[in-house]
Amino acid sequence: MASNVHVKFCGLRSAADIAAAVAANARYVGFVFFAKSPRNVTFEEAALLALEVPDGICKVALTVDADDAFLDALLALVPIDMLQLHGHETPERVAYVKNRYGLPVMKAVGVADADDLPQLDDYLRVADQILVDAKPPKGADLPGGNGLAFDWRLISGRRWPKPWMLAGGLTPDSVAEAVHMTGARQLDVSSGVESAPGVKDAGLIAAFGKAAKA
Repeated sequence: MASNVHVKFCGLRSAADIAAAVAANARYVGFVFFAKSPRNVTFEEAALLALEVPDGICKVALTVDADDAFLDALLALVPIDMLQLHGHETPERVAYVKNRYGLPVMKAVGVADADDLPQLDDYLRVADQILVDAKPPKGADLPGGNGLAFDWRLISGRRWPKPWMLAGGLTPDSVAEAVHMTGARQLDVSSGVESAPGVKDAGLIAAFGKAAKA
């Protein structure tokens, strides 16, 4: 994978998923802790999966509006390198979580139109990274992983003072256009490398990694 484009494969649920992501030169691997998601894993499952991740690859825990008790229990069992807050957490909550746990925090921000862009700056003041994702449709069960993209022209040419990651509807076929249009140097993929919801496909993971490198 090109040194200037890093990929996070999210929603991994098996040792085979980890192996495929590692082979595709993943920089990040993501574990989902959200009961409604087909990608959800238990703390115990994630603790075992974490053992499969080589040094140098960032292990990310995706949580949705998790309270302190949930995060305490998670981090007591799973060796995580970064927390991804993917719910309606306020900037104040992001700052609190970062301070309480001493881990880097990435905040996901849903974008549907230009009115959603100012909140990116609000979160950049407190988060270590932001994940610019497609806003889920009204009434959706999942805050992300819905296979939807937003209009990438909304962030074309924008630069932020902290690292950011592009998510939402990315597939091996759309990687090149996404990078070209947004200038993204980090990409997050979940449903775009699945054969069914929650079922990762090693071939698609490999294809995504190859497309990102190209």
